[in-house]
Amino acid sequence: MKIVIIGGTGLIGSKTTERLRAKGHEVIAASPNTGINTITGEGLAEALIGAEVVLDLANSPSFEDGAVLEFFETSGRNLLAAERTAGVKHHVALSVVGTERLQESGYFRAKLVQEKLIKDAGIPYTIVHSTQFMEFLAGIAQSSMLGGKVHLSPAFVQPIASDDVADAMADVALAAPVNGVVEIAGPERFHLHELVARYLQAKADGREVVPDPEARYFGARLDDGSLVSDANPRLGAIDFDTWFATAPRK
Repeated sequence: MKIVIIGGTGLIGSKTTERLRAKGHEVIAASPNTGINTITGEGLAEALIGAEVVLDLANSPSFEDGAVLEFFETSGRNLLAAERTAGVKHHVALSVVGTERLQESGYFRAKLVQEKLIKDAGIPYTIVHSTQFMEFLAGIAQSSMLGGKVHLSPAFVQPIASDDVADAMADVALAAPVNGVVEIAGPERFHLHELVARYLQAKADGREVVPDPEARYFGARLDDGSLVSDANPRLGAIDFDTWFATAPRK
């Protein structure tokens, strides 16, 4: 089966590509670097010829409110139009647990627009809502610096390793469309500030982490239910300690 992965050279895309190719499928890892661009349309129609499944794993290069909305709207419209022309049978998109609950955030407003485009496109689809990737912890810490300290919400998170995400995306790609949302999450829950403190301590990073209920996550205030899944999610197998023991050191 021919499968096109938009964002196929990124963190999740490259791992999902490996898994599907190992199962014997023809996989196109699409990105601007490979000559396939969902914003300009370059190479898109040609890449989709004969494709049965498309996975959209791309993310906006900018998280500024206007830029991220333009990215997901333009990319989504171009991609879905090209899929209709090509007769794609299953559109799979990766989104975020809590998207509909975090509409204070321009990023999550843009993701909800992307999801609506998918639902209205008339193509059988599956939207996968994932919790935060463990690989994002360093970035979360860096973006939360205030006065030399890391200020983070004490709300719960349920982080998932990128390998578990890729396993799930490959399985969804080969399954029938659900025409709805499925959720994936990590096997453990933590308070966000405690998880990042544990991560920094394990890296011998001396920055202090401050629990701050007013701290924003992508511009949105969190509560204990914002970023976790109670929707019978598929749980990853990799816990934090296992992930950290094998994670690349930077």
